[in-house]
Amino acid sequence: MEAVIKSNRYVLKVNNSALFKPFVFVLCLIPILNLVWGGFNQGLGVNPAETIIRSLGDWALYFLLFTLAVTPLRKTLGLSALMRVRRMLGLFVFFYVCLHLTAYVWFDQFFDWDEILKDIIKRPFITLGFATFILLMPLVFTSTNKMMKRLKKRWKTLHQLIYPISIMATVHYFWMTRADFRQPALIAVILTGLLGYRLYLVYQKRQGIKH
Repeated sequence: MEAVIKSNRYVLKVNNSALFKPFVFVLCLIPILNLVWGGFNQGLGVNPAETIIRSLGDWALYFLLFTLAVTPLRKTLGLSALMRVRRMLGLFVFFYVCLHLTAYVWFDQFFDWDEILKDIIKRPFITLGFATFILLMPLVFTSTNKMMKRLKKRWKTLHQLIYPISIMATVHYFWMTRADFRQPALIAVILTGLLGYRLYLVYQKRQGIKH
């Protein structure tokens, strides 16, 4: 009987583990589903285009913070299961960035490429946003296991671009904010903590090497 109970517990654990990634995947889709629902039910406010563009950009930044938070949560709270969804969270960053960019091109500029080019040149926060998007692309294209094996040590170096990308995205958020800076400030504080934790890990590692 005891063996059966242990076996059942093991099966339950495996099943829960198997459901974890699909569960997180569905959670990651909630923001876009919420926007779709709002679009069909007049729930996007007086300026739906601006609501869509800003919401998609906000969620891209939130997912970037979620991705950066995986390592601190794993090391401090022992939440090792989060490592299994870190890559997926990173891909959702790019997913929401692409939607954010598409919404800007479609709803704000109506595919007027001359105006878009002028916007990139004249408005610094647009320039920075496009630069952030370009820097994200190589991280997405090298996110597979095959590319990790091919690039070896260079893969880790390349993916450290996520740190300047996160800073650029936060500055982009600050520059596009017109009045209430509380939320961008909160994002900046959280990002500072996440990056500061990584600097602390580097410091610890170097101290260990010295000793």
